[in-house]
Amino acid sequence: MGHSPENIIITSEPLDIGELTRQVHLNQGESGAAVTFTGAVRVSAEENGLTAMSLEHYPGMTEAQLAKIVGEANQRWQLNKVMVVHRVGHLSPGEPIVFVGTCGLHRKEAFEAAEFVMDFLKQKATFWKKEHYGSREVWVEAKKTDAEAAERW
Repeated sequence: MGHSPENIIITSEPLDIGELTRQVHLNQGESGAAVTFTGAVRVSAEENGLTAMSLEHYPGMTEAQLAKIVGEANQRWQLNKVMVVHRVGHLSPGEPIVFVGTCGLHRKEAFEAAEFVMDFLKQKATFWKKEHYGSREVWVEAKKTDAEAAERW
C-alpha cells in the first residue's frame, strides 16, 4: 500500500492522460474507487492573449515536496495508490499540465485525497510559471485562493 517513487513524475514530455489513467487503475482490484484529476493550461479572461506557459522546477527538492504531500495523504486516508505527474518546460494553451490519481477503498477517501494533493501541490511544490503573451513574459505570482484552499485541511 502507499506510494512508490515511480508514482511521482516530473517530465517535459506531453502527458498521455489515457495511459496515466490506466496506470492508476492497474492492479487495483482491492480498491473500490479511483479518482483522477487533470489540470490544463487555460486562457481565461485573466490570461487573454496567452500564447504559451513555461514551467521550471527545482530538481530533487520538488520531488521531495511532492513525496511529502503524497505521504501525508497516505496518512490521512486509506489509499492503495497515489500518482502525481507534473509537466515542466514549454506548454501551449489546452495542454495538460498536471495529473493526480488516487485509489482507495471508498470514493469519499479517493476524492478527498485527490483534492488534498492538488491543494497542497499548488501551495507547497516549487514550480515557477511564466506566462507568454507573444513577446511579453510574466512570472505568475502565488494566488491567494491557492493558499486558502490548502488552509482548510
